[in-house]
Amino acid sequence: MKLPYTKLPHGFKRPIVRIAVARNGRQVPYFALIDSGADMNLMHAELAPLLGIDLEAGERRDIGGIVDGERRPFYLHRVTLHIGDQAHPNVEVGFMPSLSKTGHGLLGQYGFFDLYRVAFDLPQGEIELQAIQG
Repeated sequence: MKLPYTKLPHGFKRPIVRIAVARNGRQVPYFALIDSGADMNLMHAELAPLLGIDLEAGERRDIGGIVDGERRPFYLHRVTLHIGDQAHPNVEVGFMPSLSKTGHGLLGQYGFFDLYRVAFDLPQGEIELQAIQG
């Protein structure tokens, strides 16, 4: 499957893709940056109540910021990720109250790159995803 890069106002393109996150019979559209430097999927904590999730009922973990090194909490929950025409149930996501207000989450190594082979084609402005069978 091929997904387009998102064109930003300042002229850059980024691998930010439209996905959907689902749980408890609810589904929310969302944008996420495909980030090979992210260990795991991180999403804004504001999504949790929209999905019927009690944020702080999840396992609390802390992550250090690259820029400031400060440790910040997130809460692990399992959701279904809808990417293109594919649904991936039981994917672990960290819902993070202090995720920057960029308007998008992160798709990382565990919970995304372990589901797909990813090819970035910046000149063409597209990302090609090939599902990993297993």
